[in-house]
Amino acid sequence: MTSFRAAVEARDPEALAAALADNVVFTSPVAFRPYQGKPITAAILRGVLRVFEDFRYVREIGGDRDHALVFEARIGETLVEGCDFLHLDENGLIDQLTVMVRPLSAAQALAEAMGAQFDRVKQEAMGG
Repeated sequence: MTSFRAAVEARDPEALAAALADNVVFTSPVAFRPYQGKPITAAILRGVLRVFEDFRYVREIGGDRDHALVFEARIGETLVEGCDFLHLDENGLIDQLTVMVRPLSAAQALAEAMGAQFDRVKQEAMGG
């Protein structure tokens, strides 16, 4: 799982996208329906890199193809605790990514910050 973690910690959007399978399914902590596919997932993750400050992983829990990366970050003055749940396909690429955050104030701050990013995210996902 080091490639995804290293890409996030380096804030490297190209390496982050390279860790994703083409058919990745991303489940957001603030959207009801999952997002399907590498272009939209990579664009959302680039948006997250723009809104999270002082991001750091504090714990990694791993198995063969399932991993949990516990993180802390900040959005403005709001402290965020969360976890990235990852499943790897047979090629070692992420085919399922679920993010959860707490407390409620952090989820609300994330929803607001990402809402402000979403026109850019959609444009990036379409190759713009």
